[in-house]
Order: sequence, then structure tokens, then C-alpha cells
Amino acid sequence: MPLTLVERFLRGLKISPDRPAVRIGSDIVTYRQVHETALRWAGSLVADGPPRAVGVLAGKSTTSYIGLLAVLYSGATVVPLQPDFPATLTRRMIQVAEVDTLIADERGLAVLPEITDQETSVRVLDTDGCVHRFPTIPLISHPGLVAPVPVEFADRAYILFTSGSTGIPKAVPVLHGGFAHYFEQLDRRCDFGPDDVLAQTYDLNYDPGIHDVFAMWGAGATIQVVPSWAYRDLPAFLAEHAVTIWHSTPSGIWLTREMGGLEKGALNGLRWSIFGGEALRCEDVEDWLAAAPGSKLENRYGPTELSIGISFHRWSGEESARRGVNGTVPIGKVHAGHDFRLVTEQGEQSSVEGELWVTGPQMTTGYLDPADDEGRFVELDGRRWYRTGDRVRAHPDGELAYVGRMDSQVKVHGWRVELAEVDHVVRQCEGVRDAAAVVRPAVHGMELVVFYTGSEVPEVTLADGVRAVLPGSAVPCRYIHVDKFPLNPNRKVDRLALRKQAQELPD
Repeated sequence: MPLTLVERFLRGLKISPDRPAVRIGSDIVTYRQVHETALRWAGSLVADGPPRAVGVLAGKSTTSYIGLLAVLYSGATVVPLQPDFPATLTRRMIQVAEVDTLIADERGLAVLPEITDQETSVRVLDTDGCVHRFPTIPLISHPGLVAPVPVEFADRAYILFTSGSTGIPKAVPVLHGGFAHYFEQLDRRCDFGPDDVLAQTYDLNYDPGIHDVFAMWGAGATIQVVPSWAYRDLPAFLAEHAVTIWHSTPSGIWLTREMGGLEKGALNGLRWSIFGGEALRCEDVEDWLAAAPGSKLENRYGPTELSIGISFHRWSGEESARRGVNGTVPIGKVHAGHDFRLVTEQGEQSSVEGELWVTGPQMTTGYLDPADDEGRFVELDGRRWYRTGDRVRAHPDGELAYVGRMDSQVKVHGWRVELAEVDHVVRQCEGVRDAAAVVRPAVHGMELVVFYTGSEVPEVTLADGVRAVLPGSAVPCRYIHVDKFPLNPNRKVDRLALRKQAQELPD
């Protein structure tokens, strides 16, 4: 039966009332403690007037986890905000989401003066009696609520913001019903239980972070926050904290490998490994599973507009590698209850390859600003579809393989070039660990620049390797060795930063 996010926590509370719900360093809070504190905070919010959208300006602290649940308990919409984001960006998010109330931890309170101005004023829930510089909502001395405020599946649960990789971040309202359908699919295939411990690498303003929280809370399991220093010796960290479930972007594999953490059997305690957020390479999967041989591994795919994830692929060795494209793992079949179509650049439906369009219960109703809907939401055949912007290839059984972004297909000297294909070919060159191609303007039009990690290889060697596989139009003009790629706040390769770096290269 589909459950709201609140109902998932209450199920976990019933299973594991006195077990840890969250562990952050030496801070441990049990399910009962989270529940009782969230009721008190929610009661304080409701006593001040029915809230609509409440921001949680916090990092991965106990305040942030309890705050997320408290907002949901109050019946309001959660707007997670990251204190480390630029103040101007956070200010814009607060304005767009119409947030007038905040729950903030110590870090959030420290940056709040930079965020607020004459046009952006907020009240802060005074959770510990230490808020003095801002208008406050006092914390009531008793629970205030005996149970969470009821909500409907059609109500908003969260407002999340897209990563902004293609421009200004868009505000995405995600409904309780969208999350309920996602987690119902998850529960059917994953045997998470109260003895599990998940290593949380994602920030809470990013939808995979929501997966982590409510996947674990729905099972009565424990969330273990992973600090950045843990990668220095990840096997030791995971063993010390009895971690059984890993979830990260593929960059988690790269970082662990660089630190020497992928020795055979080094991650033997893992029984689930989950990756998403960007293309997952088969080579990386093989390295990871050599270290975690007892782990099931899933590649998950889904934009924020489709409630965390809309498809998954369970790794099955050579068969998975055969079904992928450009050395990457397939993204799997679209969740039950949804329809999809592949649309070519000419607007024709294809059974083989094209842009992925999806419709179904996990799809958001549209962006907060309806002007942002143009080009992303399409009315067709009496139904509303979301255009993902991702090019995928379909197998006859309906399983999908990720090819690349539609907007990563660029024209160089009049020829169409798929950047993901260039990345794949450069990775095959001896000494190269990973590659990311970008375009930059040149006197004669556009030209390709590829950044790569691994050993430094002579440019002529790389060029010859690419030229042996791809047409001349797809051969980059420059090959730039870097120690590691820049990552955006969601830990994906920051291609915008690489593009800027390419433009600044001397001719």
C-alpha cells in the first residue's frame, strides 16, 4: 500500500523505536527522539498559524533531519536549503518558493544575515533558545500535536530546485503521491530492514538524499552520515560503523579508488550498492564489486521532475555490459504505472532511440514558475509528458540505455558530435582513467576540448587513438590532463566549469 513520507517514518518508529534513526559523528538520535522532537517543533509551527512552505537551512545535522520531519508533521511543504550555496542563490530560492519561515542549524544561522534583505525577511523557529538576531517563532513547552497533520497524496511534500546545469535552477514541487509511488516500487524489490545502516553521501537538498532518509526510515534502519574525510580510508569507516548500504554518484567510486580503497574484498560488509546522478561506467562497477563482492548493485535514473527515480537496472555482469552504450550501465525499465516514448529530433516517435519522454504518477505537475514549463512539459494525445532531455536507446524488452544529453550533441564543422561518445573513446586510450569533452568557440566555429584524468599521455597519442575510431570532426583539438574533475554541489562532473576553463585556454 502506498505510504506518505510521514507514514513511512511512523512505520519505522513502530519497528525500531529506540534504535538510531540518524548518526552524525558522536551525535545519535533514536526514532523516538526524532518523533517527539518533530511533534514539538511541528506544534510550534502550527500554533503560529498554518504554515505553507518552510525552509530548512541546514547541513547534515540533527537539526536538518528532525526539521524535515517536523515540517512534514505540520502539513507544510519542505524547502531544503544548503548553507554552503551562494547567498544570492539561496535568497532567490526563498523568494521563488515563498518561504517565510525557517528551521536553521548553527551553520544556517551564521549565513542567514547574508541571505536576508529588505525584500527577503523570514521568521526562524527558535529550536534551542539561541536565535536573537531574527524574528522568531517560540518553541512551545509541550508537544502541541499528538499526531502529524493529515495530508493528501495531491498535496506538496517538497519543493526542490534543479541543479542548474543548464542555467538558472528551477523550482520543482514534488507531491506526496509522487514520492509514495516511488517508494512503493522501491519496497517491492529491495529488502531493506532494521539491521541495515546506509552511508549517506548526498546533501538533503538533493532528491537522492530524500531517497536515503525515507528508504531507511521506512525500514526502521539507520542513516550514517559520511564526512568528506572518510574517503581517506573508506573501508575502515564503513566497517567501523557497520554500513550495509552504499549510495552515491559514480564519483564516489573514483574517490575511493584514488584513496586505494577498492582492494579486493575491502568493502565486504556491503550488501547493497546504489549509484545514480550521472552515467555509471561498467569498468567502475567491476572495480567496485571486486571490493564489495557480496553486494547487489543498482544503477538508478531519474530527474527531480519525476520524483527521485523513474527507472533502475540491477547489474548482471556481462549481460549488463552488453546492453549498455559507450561503456555505461543501462538505466533499466521505467517504473510500473508510467508510459514513455522516444522522440527523434524531427518530432517523430521511435522504437529504437530518441529523447525520453515520460508520463505517470511520479511526474510533477510543473515548475512553480509556469514560464519554466515551456519546452519541458508537453501536451500530447490528451496527456501531459515530461521531456527529460536525455537521449536513450531501447531494447526490444523495454529496457533503456543512456546515450547522452540531447544538448550534448553538438555541431563541429557542420557534423553532429555526441560528447558522450568522445568521452568513451578517450577513456579507452592507455593511461586514461576518465574523460569529459566540452566545446568552445574558435575562429573557425566550434572545436572540441577534452579533459582527462589518469596518467599524462602525449596529445598526439590521444589524438591518434580517437582518430582511429571516430571521424575527423569528432577529434578534439586539445587534450588537457587534470588530477581530478571539478564537481558541482550534487557531485556530478561540473561541465560548465570545464567549459569555462576550456574557453580560457590560450590558442
